[in-house]
Amino acid sequence: MLLVRRGHPPAQGLWSVPGGRVEPGESDAEAVVREVREETGLTVAVGRLAGTVDRPGPGDVVYEIRDYLAEVTGGTLAAGDDAADAGWFGPGELPRLPLAPGLLEALAGWALIAPPPGSSATG
Repeated sequence: MLLVRRGHPPAQGLWSVPGGRVEPGESDAEAVVREVREETGLTVAVGRLAGTVDRPGPGDVVYEIRDYLAEVTGGTLAAGDDAADAGWFGPGELPRLPLAPGLLEALAGWALIAPPPGSSATG
C-alpha cells in the first residue's frame, strides 16, 4: 500500500494514504491522479471506490473522504508537496506504523486489510 507521511496538519508526522481536496471543476478521478502525482511523484490509473468516511475538521466542519484504488503506471516514488516521506508498505506493517487516526479501521472496514487484533472492524 502506498502511504505518505504527512508534512502538515492534519495528522502531521503520521502515515496516511495520499489525498487532498477536489478542486472546482475536477472529478474525483482527476483529483486522485493530481494528488498522488503531487505527493509521491507517481502516475496512477484510478480504479474503483474503496470506501468513504467522514472525518471532523476545524470549526465543526466534517470532511467526506472518498478513497479509491489505483494502479501505478509511471513516475518515480519521491515525497513531494506536503508529504514528508512516501513509501510502500505491506498489510502486516501497517499496525506498527504511526498512522492517521481511523485509517487502519477504515481499511479493514472496506475489506482491504484484515481487521486489527481486538478491533470490531468488519467488512
